Amino acid sequence: MEFKSIGRDHSREVTDLLRSCFTSSEGAEEGDAIAALADELASAIDDESVFCFAAFESEAIVGAIFFTKLAFESPAQVYMLSPVGVLTPRQGQGIGKKLIAFGLSGLQARGAQVAVTYGDPDFYSKAGFLPLTEDRLQAPMKLSMPFGWLGQSLTEAPIPTLSDRPKCIGAFNDPKYW
Repeated sequence: MEFKSIGRDHSREVTDLLRSCFTSSEGAEEGDAIAALADELASAIDDESVFCFAAFESEAIVGAIFFTKLAFESPAQVYMLSPVGVLTPRQGQGIGKKLIAFGLSGLQARGAQVAVTYGDPDFYSKAGFLPLTEDRLQAPMKLSMPFGWLGQSLTEAPIPTLSDRPKCIGAFNDPKYW
């Protein structure tokens, strides 16, 4: 298994992988929605505000994750992890956890201070994410399930309190993701 940062040249593979993962677990409508999101994110990969990391096996992508920068009034370097997908037959083998760790390490090396995500606390807690209240750090939009807002510091310092609602990449400016 090889983990690496990837660029726009892998857009189709990542989009297809995420469509497959989410269709398998959530149904065709969700698969199509996440594929559209992935396609938009993949076309914006710039290794500054949008990163994509992938797990490769025999030169084929078996897992992929995106990180997008959240813009606060303060200069805090905060990135959001979403979406994450591992090929269905390869799930439950620790690939997602290793891929997330690789991505977080890559962000940390680039000076990121905090990583956040919005999802299943049981899954993301295995990768070091802890519950996060919006009193500490707000999400870009109103959360339908606040218990799923999670974060972790990528430095020795605790997650800072940031009182403003951040701006996010346009792909996430849709209440259906929140």
